[in-house]
Amino acid sequence: MPPPALDFWFDLSSNYSYLSVMRIEALAARAGVAVRWRPFMLGPILEALGWEGPPFVVQKEKGAYVWQDMRRQCRKYGLLWRQPSEFPRRAVLATRIAMLAADEPWLPAWCRAVMARNYGGDREVDSPEAAAQMLVALSLPAQPIIEAAGSDANRLRVRERTHAARELGIFGAPTFFVGEEMFWGNDRLEDAIDAALCAPPDQDID
Repeated sequence: MPPPALDFWFDLSSNYSYLSVMRIEALAARAGVAVRWRPFMLGPILEALGWEGPPFVVQKEKGAYVWQDMRRQCRKYGLLWRQPSEFPRRAVLATRIAMLAADEPWLPAWCRAVMARNYGGDREVDSPEAAAQMLVALSLPAQPIIEAAGSDANRLRVRERTHAARELGIFGAPTFFVGEEMFWGNDRLEDAIDAALCAPPDQDID
């Protein structure tokens, strides 16, 4: 019988996705829950919803609170934090590489590298040079991966994944699914893991 599982939908530009990307693998492994990583791009979904950008970018007061909250949350989880000088920081190439790595064991490590560089170091993550540095640090062949990530076929996969997120009713990141049950936000990660442990097997909505 396969282990209990959950679907983890996240955006590599999303600050709250940072908290979950850095935590989910260890938490799920301890619980015996498999994680299906689902990188997607939240920006097109926000545009489809008629939003001009993340709510806490559009609304100054909410933005000030979010950065304060991120400092607290990173202290709580023991994560590095440096408020990004650019937000949301472009992560298109990083997302394409994550999509290319959908079935590769290095996908979680790649996502953590991107997030740590952005939110732990306030460094650019989307140029070929930045991607190459991170890939080499993971002992991966940088140039072939970057070229494959930019192929038409892989770009289409990113668009299809983002469309699938919209069809599921996803409106923010991170979002977790156990079967058809949605859990939104980093603070629902543990709830999603608990739900996966109680769910019938073989629930996969992607």
